[in-house]
Amino acid sequence: MRFQHTKRPGFLLGFIDFFTAGLFFLVYMRHGLQDELDEILGHRTQRYGVAYLLGIPTLFLYTLVWMARIAEELRAKAQELGIEGKLTSYRHMFDWNVFGLFLMGPAVATHRFFDTLNKVERELNRRNGG
Repeated sequence: MRFQHTKRPGFLLGFIDFFTAGLFFLVYMRHGLQDELDEILGHRTQRYGVAYLLGIPTLFLYTLVWMARIAEELRAKAQELGIEGKLTSYRHMFDWNVFGLFLMGPAVATHRFFDTLNKVERELNRRNGG
């Protein structure tokens, strides 16, 4: 699979998602991102829509833990590919979303997540001759 979206503006996406209370990602994930994550991670991940709905009664703690787990898997994939530098992780995603909530922390965490995703996709494209 050739990954086409290797320059996503993570901070902007996180900023928009923060102010739409996660509704933005309900749409954004359905337009190929969920399938790309499945391809990269090598398994079908729980759909974001399900995680979002399960998050409502838990004040979105369930959704946050779901996203942090995906971030950790993405970090592991980046390390497996030999990608160095600042990478997303469970702790980075969780801490910025909880302790940095009023300091634009969700946008910071989302930026690092998409930065890591973009690096992984570029490396996979390179290895696949793309």
